[in-house]
Amino acid sequence: MTEFQAEVFQNQYLPAGGTVVDAVVTVTATGAGPARSTAAPTAAEVIMIDCSGSMASPAVKLSEAKKATMAAIDTLRDGVVFAVVSGRNDADLVYPNRPQLVPANAQTRAEAKAAVGRLSAAGGTAIGRWLAMANTLFAGHPAEVKHAILLTDGRNQHETPEQLAATLKACEGRFVCDARGVGADWVATELLTVASALLGTADGLPDPTALVADFRSMAEAAMGKGVAEVALRVWTPAGSTVRFVKQAFPHVEDLTARRVEVSPRVGDYPTGAWGSEGDGTRAGAHPGDVDRRHGTVHPDQRAGRALQRAGRAGLGDPGGAGRPGRR
Repeated sequence: MTEFQAEVFQNQYLPAGGTVVDAVVTVTATGAGPARSTAAPTAAEVIMIDCSGSMASPAVKLSEAKKATMAAIDTLRDGVVFAVVSGRNDADLVYPNRPQLVPANAQTRAEAKAAVGRLSAAGGTAIGRWLAMANTLFAGHPAEVKHAILLTDGRNQHETPEQLAATLKACEGRFVCDARGVGADWVATELLTVASALLGTADGLPDPTALVADFRSMAEAAMGKGVAEVALRVWTPAGSTVRFVKQAFPHVEDLTARRVEVSPRVGDYPTGAWGSEGDGTRAGAHPGDVDRRHGTVHPDQRAGRALQRAGRAGLGDPGGAGRPGRR
């Protein structure tokens, strides 16, 4: 059974006239990794490979992308449903040959890898259309953990930023997506936009030969998720409002606008699926956002994530129930 623990680091008292309380919250989970005794949550994986014309220049980009996709397919545990999508001006199913996810087993892995091996580079880039297909595939399956990998080598030239934003809005909360750029022509802001909206990670790999290890690592992390959906619930006293909620690990992410109202004084902030995500982390505070304190997740506290929480206290009677400066 997964257990969560939260530690709050803050100054509990305000100076005379003070109205702002800042805090760093370290949340840790134990028992969320694949070794736990309960059954793993059901999972689905969609791998999106850029097959635009630029992937052939140099040819090593596409050849290594194929190898990396095959490595990710081999990493999927039996029963995990999956699909592979090729991305150009539009999105095409590489495997299976019908718009649905199929369970991973020896036969489907072999068929999928054979289909990936036949991919060629041609056409342009429209990332939003790739994501829209992934969203459609995920929507047709009840898997608890839904994870996607997106690889591109260039700019999102064949759709507008507004079109991509609309697609991301439709996908938000439906699956997690890790975005990767290969080579030197991808646009960091585009990858970060995708990762931010879909609670994933973004990274660039100038050397295509690094793709295999990276794809395998992303697939292993997805398979290691022990809790499908985790939200940080924040309560605020009467007369106060939340200024912002920012995640600092495993990557910096502003969660403020993603608040789901539970009641006027309680809100949930989604953080996605959790698993065993590293041997330990240090959550550093950002100057101007929170005070300089930090939390440390030790190696035995697996799956740690640190979130920064700040609230702007109300100006009510200091002796009243909504006393400012306390959390």
